Amino acid sequence: MTSEPRPTRILLVRHGATPTTGQELPGRAPGLQLSDHGRAQAARVAERLAELRVDALYSSPLERTLETAAPTATALNLPIVQEPGLIETDVGQWTGRSLSELAKLPEWQTVQREPSVFRFPGGESFVEQRDRMRDTIARLRANHPGGTVVCFSHADPIRVFLSDALGSPLDALQRVSVSPCSVSAVAYPETGEGIVLTVNSTDASLTQLLPQ
Repeated sequence: MTSEPRPTRILLVRHGATPTTGQELPGRAPGLQLSDHGRAQAARVAERLAELRVDALYSSPLERTLETAAPTATALNLPIVQEPGLIETDVGQWTGRSLSELAKLPEWQTVQREPSVFRFPGGESFVEQRDRMRDTIARLRANHPGGTVVCFSHADPIRVFLSDALGSPLDALQRVSVSPCSVSAVAYPETGEGIVLTVNSTDASLTQLLPQ
């Protein structure tokens, strides 16, 4: 009697806190690094991920995600592979603007309530972001069948992807919380749809994600 193939597990980790987290929309602007608190968060998530057998680490190419991934790479003795598909949303002309300022714009209500019809001025739409994340995760799954893959990314790309994995409409994505250095996980059997195992885990042991 042959055993069932192991599902492929995709773990999505948001980068740690930066000096502008919760205050500005940094987008893809270069040079933003973790705060002291963010570095402590990155060290803690490395400890949690070290409980698992991980096959590969991928990261958005931005500084804050690479810096978050570094302690995990050291703990697991794995290289960090830069993956452009995991990059932050291109927010175009909104890059670097304060959230309090943006919240006063009428377009902000569309972001919150109907993101499926919104495109950031001069940037990316949420539909494009969803399709980018779908394609990226599908490719990484194909590269590591039956393995466990950790992907360091950003709040909105992770939120969009999880909403899609849950079968929720894109307009419901704001109902998904993705905190700094949180871990979310989706398991993909050889056939069929993905199964969301955990969302926004910030401190609990991750041993429940070990293959049974």
